[in-house]
Amino acid sequence: MSAVYSDVIGRDPAICGGEPVVRGTRVTVRTILASLAEGAWIDEILADFPTLTEAQLRAVIAFAAASAEEDMPVLVPPEIA
Repeated sequence: MSAVYSDVIGRDPAICGGEPVVRGTRVTVRTILASLAEGAWIDEILADFPTLTEAQLRAVIAFAAASAEEDMPVLVPPEIA
C-alpha cells in the first residue's frame, strides 16, 4: 500500500475482519466502492457516513485504482516480423 494511502486506509484483523477501512472508522473500502458503483454521488456517501471527508473518499478511489492497476497483467504486444 502506497504511503499516500496509508494515512487514510488501514487494515487491522480486529476491525471488519481485516478488510481495508478508512482509518478511525469501520467504513470499508468495499462499502464506499459499492456505493459509487450503484450510482451514489460523493455528497450522498458523505451524508450516509458523516464521519468521512471528501478527501478520504477520493483517497479510497485512488487506492482502488492503484490496486486494480497492480492486479492487471501487463500485456506485451506480439512482435511483428
